[in-house]
Amino acid sequence: MTDRTAQESRAAEVRAKHAEYLFPAVGNYYDESIVLESGKGLVLRDVDGREYLDFFGGVLTVSIGHCDERVTGPLKSQIDRLGHVSTLYPTVPIVELAEHLARVTPGALKKSFFTTSGTEADETALVLAQAYTGAQEIVALRHGYSGRSITAQALTAHSSWRQVPTQIAAIKHALAPYCYRCPLGLEYPSCEVRCASDVEELIQTTTTGSIAGFLAEPIQGVGGFVTPPPEYFQRVVEIVRRYGGVFICDEVQTGMGRTGGKLFGIEHWGVEPDIMTLSKGIANGLPLGVTIATDEIAGAWKKLTFSTFGGNPMSCAAASATFETIEKENLTHNAEVQGARLRAGLEQLQQRFPKVLGDVRGMGLMQGLELVVDETAGDRTPNPGAVLRLFEETKSRGLLIGKGGLYGNVVRISPPLTVGAAEIDLALSILGEAFAAVEA
Repeated sequence: MTDRTAQESRAAEVRAKHAEYLFPAVGNYYDESIVLESGKGLVLRDVDGREYLDFFGGVLTVSIGHCDERVTGPLKSQIDRLGHVSTLYPTVPIVELAEHLARVTPGALKKSFFTTSGTEADETALVLAQAYTGAQEIVALRHGYSGRSITAQALTAHSSWRQVPTQIAAIKHALAPYCYRCPLGLEYPSCEVRCASDVEELIQTTTTGSIAGFLAEPIQGVGGFVTPPPEYFQRVVEIVRRYGGVFICDEVQTGMGRTGGKLFGIEHWGVEPDIMTLSKGIANGLPLGVTIATDEIAGAWKKLTFSTFGGNPMSCAAASATFETIEKENLTHNAEVQGARLRAGLEQLQQRFPKVLGDVRGMGLMQGLELVVDETAGDRTPNPGAVLRLFEETKSRGLLIGKGGLYGNVVRISPPLTVGAAEIDLALSILGEAFAAVEA
């Protein structure tokens, strides 16, 4: 058996065992899934020896590149020193990270609770908002995504991600600021951002009139990188606070400099959250969730609570190293510069392929492409089939991308913050070839 044959046999074996031993719901990308074996920087390698330029970063989780020594070095040192004790004991890594978060997060956010995922972080935020306000009802956004627990599925406004019917009556869903598919049939800016003012009527008609809070992502991640107008958050948050609620900002995907120029996405909208949640990119791939709140709000949690794995020394060490790298290397600026280069290139692709590429949106290194049947003819029917074909074409050329949106018709592009101009240009070139093949 040749080495090549042996590699292909190994890949087939892994795929077969995945199908046999994992939940059927654990789907994989591509007609024939890629069995990844190693990664370094922006490059991933499969067991067959093929290399891929990673422009999805493990769903916006690999902030500074795969297996970066600036994170793996401190992580290895921490593993040899202290691996796990739970939140029942203070450790140097958890305290150092909490102090750093208090220093860099916007507004008066100060006190953190650590978990292992964004799902847990969002659930913690909901309970905290209810405890602080004494109210129960939460306003979330349509097209938003919050995770996979019962409560998180109720917050999530995608039927495809909700396995069982919503069982949390206190969650109400407002219109998303989805300008390309305005739910009110209006156009920005003549719309006067009606989706924001509609939140007040939602509160008046579907709640008791006193709410616990409003949870939203600055840019909707799984929702397809839906990016609100500049006025949106200031208007909505003013309404929410007028009706007694707090603003819970879900930075699970937009945090850690992803949107360019700022460390956290909401800073682009000039609004200070009362509670913020983080996960994904905070520890460059290690499991860690954070709920950070103001001193007063954090103090509203009176009952006992702890997290077995939350804030474990290894994840906290990795998170501190990730923060340090982003700040020392000024990677938020790099995300802004390279994000602008990426956006310009994507808009050029939109001009080349105006039929299928209906919308380009996002900020920094968080860019989305919405594919439709025929934008030139005014037909914005979602085209998830074109996304699947684009995936196969980019895969064959060595580029990994993501997808999302309620209809599965949005391409999500989000390389690590360490990406350079050469990699941006290569990815754009591959995308151009792939779109040409899709339209052929």
